[in-house]
This record gives sequence, structure tokens and C-alpha cells, in this order.
Amino acid sequence: MKKKNRILIYINVCLILITTICCGIMFNYNTTNSMVYAADSSKSMCVIEKDSKRILMAKNENEKRANASTTKIVTFLTVLKNCNNFDEKIRIDDRAVGIRGTSIYLKKGEYLTIKELLYGMMLVSGNDAATALALHISKTVEDFALLMTKEAHNVGAINSNFKNPHGLDEKDHYTTAYDLALIASECYKYPIFEEIITTKNTKISNFDNTYRYLKNKNKLLWTLDGANGVKTGFTNNAGRCLVSSAKRDNMQIICVVLNCGPMFEESAMHINDCFSKYKMVKLLPAYSYLKNVNVENSKKTDVKVFTKHSFYYPLTSEEEMLIKTEVNLPDYLIAPLKKEQIVGELKIYLDNHLLFCEKIYTMEEIKSNRIGDNIKTIISKW
Repeated sequence: MKKKNRILIYINVCLILITTICCGIMFNYNTTNSMVYAADSSKSMCVIEKDSKRILMAKNENEKRANASTTKIVTFLTVLKNCNNFDEKIRIDDRAVGIRGTSIYLKKGEYLTIKELLYGMMLVSGNDAATALALHISKTVEDFALLMTKEAHNVGAINSNFKNPHGLDEKDHYTTAYDLALIASECYKYPIFEEIITTKNTKISNFDNTYRYLKNKNKLLWTLDGANGVKTGFTNNAGRCLVSSAKRDNMQIICVVLNCGPMFEESAMHINDCFSKYKMVKLLPAYSYLKNVNVENSKKTDVKVFTKHSFYYPLTSEEEMLIKTEVNLPDYLIAPLKKEQIVGELKIYLDNHLLFCEKIYTMEEIKSNRIGDNIKTIISKW
């Protein structure tokens, strides 16, 4: 009996050990899978807040890489900077017909508006639409590419160089994740940009008096809370690329992933993660009264001073505790003083890093009570 009990105990112990080992294997498997999903598989990645341009998350963000059809964001920026009438109908240049890759199948001699071509370029990634826009603005694609590079450099995207308007693989055609984020943030200054890239479905003219029906390739517009852009891309050299964006409350986040297999999933994960960690904090209201400063040589004993511009910045809850404001003003001012005369400056720091600097102005004119100053005033007016 005792031997039988010992055997039963031994069997139970073995079962417990086997169960424990299996559970351990299952736990490690799930944990590993979670880590793989949570990790960033892109070759380059950058997430910024649109207005401050603060980098919230990044990996190899300044590494120069091919970027496929996300190039068309730069083409859009160049069109924005060089066109005034987006409803203008233009004749399709013969050189824009039959461009390899994704197409809206433009025909020789047909007419479309600039806006229709922008829809064709951004929603379904028409390489022919991008080329038609380029040839409307410049004599050659090469000239337009030089203009693209110039416009990119003007907004701070200095590690970029473009050779074509569509993003097909070409030597010396490259950008960086950070540069693309900067370029996208600049485009958002133009309402027509967001109007087009947030459109899920639309129709544009066709050569035979029918319509071309377009559906946006950016899946995040259907699945991500607050999604409002931007552009997908793929070539064999660049891999899968995505510039995405989402706006929630008073903050907009732009995410760029280059050569990333699960580009939609990882972009959504990065954006959601940043929204959970950062909030847009008002650090200085517009036209903010600061204090009264003593005045000498005047009947008035003091003058109110203020700052003009507001300042918002994305911060974590821990970072909010590290914000410091420094007001630099003299102990007193000497009349006469003009209205909105600069008398000091205000600085905002995150820990010891300067975030913002603003001039301090007087709210009103303060006249001097000294005879000499009054005589000078009378003479100047006379």
C-alpha cells in the first residue's frame, strides 16, 4: 500500500513538473510574440508632433534610404509652392503617359485639373499623375526633381535628394524618416493637402467622358482613431513605406516607417503609444499679462508688461514637473516708453533645455515728466 502511495505521489509530482514546464514554455512563447509585435521592425522610423516638430520616438531617423511613393508627398509640397489655381485644367504631356508602375492610365491629349491629378497621385499612387504635375510646373522631370530637393531643403529636410516625382527606384534618390516627417508637417499648413489625403473614395475625370473611381490605399483611415493621412509606398529597393498621421484633441502626430513589413500595424502602434505618453500642454497663453514694472520719471509709477505669442509643447506627465519659466526684466523702467516697446524676454525650459523664447512688451505708452523730454516731444511733433 505504501509502495502504491509512493508511486501515486511520484506520478503526481511528474505531472506537476510537466504542467509547469509546459506553462513556462507557453508563457515564454506568448511573451516573445508580444515583444516581437511590440518591437519596431522598420529599418528607419520617426514620430514627431506636427507643430513643435519634437521627435517623440525614433530609430535611424537620419539614415538616408529609398522611400518609394512617399516621394509623392514632396511632389505635393512642390506643387503647393508653385501653383495658385488647383482647379486649372491642364493638358496631359505625352511624356506622362505610360509611366511604369501604379497608374491612373492617363491618355495623350486629355485634360484634368491639377486637383484631380493630386487625387490620382495621393489616393492610388498614380506615377503618371505625379509625372504630369511635374511637367506642368517644369520643362523636364529632372528640373522638377531639382525643385523638389530645393523645397525639401527649405523646410529643413537637408538629408534628402530626389531624382523623380513618383519614387520609383533611382540612383541618388533618397530621404530620411525625419526629413519625411518635416515635409509632411509643412504640407499640413495647406488645407487642400489634408482635404485630399483624408479622402477615402472619390471620382475624377476620364478621357472618354466617364469617371475614374479612386480608393485611398491608406488603410489607417478606416482603422485608426483620428487618422488624417498620409501616403503609402513600395518598391523592391525601398520595401514597404508609410507616412501616417492622426489628430486627437489638440495634438497631431506624424509617423514615418521606412522598409517596414507590417507598416500599418506598427505605425498605428507607435502613434497610439505616443498619444498615451504625451499630451499637448499650454505653457504660455497668447497675450499673457505678466506683471507691473516700476517706472521712473513719470507721473505713472508702473506699467503692465505682456507677451504676445502662445506656446504649446508635447510633454509627458513627468516632464511637466521639470518645466521652468524664466522672466528677464529690469527692476525699473525709465520714461518715456512707447506702447509695445520691448523691455525684456521670457524663456521656457524643460529641465535645462531651452524650448521657447519670447519678447516682453509694454502694454501702454508712458510719458516722461522731465522738461527736457517734453521739449523734445513737442519739437518732434512740430
